[in-house]
Amino acid sequence: MQIAAAQQMRELDRIAIKERGIPSTDLMERAAGAVADAACGLAEEYRKHTPQKRGPLRAVCFCGAGNNGGDGVAAARLLLERGLEVHAVLAGRRDKMTPDCQEMERRLQAAGGELASMEHPELDAWCQGADVLVDALFGIGLNTQLRGDPLGAVQRMNAAPAPVVSADIPSGVEADTGHILGTAVEAEITVTFSLPKPGLYLGNGIRCAGQVMVADIGIPPELVNAVESTLSTVEPADITLPRRDRMAHKGQFGKVYLLGGSVNYPGAPVLAARAAVRAGAGLVTVGVPAQVWPTAAAKLASAMPQPLPAGKDGTLSLEAAESVLTGLSSCGVCLIGPGLGRSKGAAAVVRRVLSETQLPVVLDADGINALEGHIDVLDGRAGLLTILTPHDGEFARLIGALPGEDRLAGAVTFAQAHSCCLVLKGHRTITAFPDGAAYLNTTGNPGMAKGGSGDVLGGIITALLGQGLSARQAVPAAVCLHGEAGDLCAQRLGEYGMTPSDMIDVLPQVLQRHTARF
Repeated sequence: MQIAAAQQMRELDRIAIKERGIPSTDLMERAAGAVADAACGLAEEYRKHTPQKRGPLRAVCFCGAGNNGGDGVAAARLLLERGLEVHAVLAGRRDKMTPDCQEMERRLQAAGGELASMEHPELDAWCQGADVLVDALFGIGLNTQLRGDPLGAVQRMNAAPAPVVSADIPSGVEADTGHILGTAVEAEITVTFSLPKPGLYLGNGIRCAGQVMVADIGIPPELVNAVESTLSTVEPADITLPRRDRMAHKGQFGKVYLLGGSVNYPGAPVLAARAAVRAGAGLVTVGVPAQVWPTAAAKLASAMPQPLPAGKDGTLSLEAAESVLTGLSSCGVCLIGPGLGRSKGAAAVVRRVLSETQLPVVLDADGINALEGHIDVLDGRAGLLTILTPHDGEFARLIGALPGEDRLAGAVTFAQAHSCCLVLKGHRTITAFPDGAAYLNTTGNPGMAKGGSGDVLGGIITALLGQGLSARQAVPAAVCLHGEAGDLCAQRLGEYGMTPSDMIDVLPQVLQRHTARF
């Protein structure tokens, strides 16, 4: 799904209201309905875990004076009409209320509710006794630090024991960057309208947004679809893998070569190879140092380990480059890096292979580290497909600094400068392409933060490329499928106990969900 910047959303609203004649209050009512639905669900779930509480469900809605506040006032009325005990609170100046916000207050009063002030003596008691709180202080236009009543409202919401639903974006989060403007609401759910905003997936905005739900508020689909953006989310619903030809043979599903391993890290290439096989690669060759070959051969029943020349330290020697290049001559794509180690010999092999092969190459782990101080080798592959999958530390070794708070800008800038595809791993992994397009992943969980998870991802990317998917199709999809496998493991095993091997084991089930039936 495309991600819209704040200015794009303002223009979308303007066209819908001014040019298409859709009443702004109608859009507000639909937005409020989505917020109320989420709030009801959270309140019911919270009450299940607090059986000592009695009486009707209770909600506190903090509302600003702008149109985002109007969404909150309307949501308060809808919750009241559903039988909740509702306290709506104005965290702003009454004389600054927009006409739509004033209209929603009139409707709230007609339904028997009221919009209280922040000075109400029972405000703290309301917050502590609530089953859910609604954050409708600011929308996408906030660009200064919170102060005064809005700051006090955010502090009360964050201190309350009950969960919070934010309308459009958590108050205190800058919509376009995810930067925190002093402090911000920590929401359980953010109901964002029409299209998601960058700040929900970037920076510390990720921590504040919680679960992101995109609500259709009645803007015509052709207007929403016409929004042009270089930034998109990738979700499981976006992925469909082609149905396999009934007459196909293994050679049609990719001949891939994996180069990795050392005596210190013998398991990394095994994980990558197993993932590539599970992700559908037809033939998988695994080049490893000779000392690692017995381990790889014992553990890989469905891949073909190849022993390579190595030094006494159990890492690749310079002579291995010839064997690798020979092996690549019959393959379509190569993964380099899992467990290679940081020896001079291994790094030299990586750089020679990169310089001489014309194949698409996926670089992971020590394959990336081999470019430290040798970025010219990467630049020499301009016009060829090279995919790098660093975490922040590996990225820092490439550019001499961590990506910083604006990870998106760092990833896109690198991909453009070096004509490569960059997969900057982490929560909400970013996939950036040389043309400036970028994709934000929406799957995955902290249980995946274990050694070996990156090897699994490298294997999946390589397998999908080997089966003929374009980089634009394969790489964001592989990241999403990798996270989806992690999420399935977390559901079954919990985030503490799940392992990268577990993720490989559930890959068939995940892929089956996304395979076209016809």
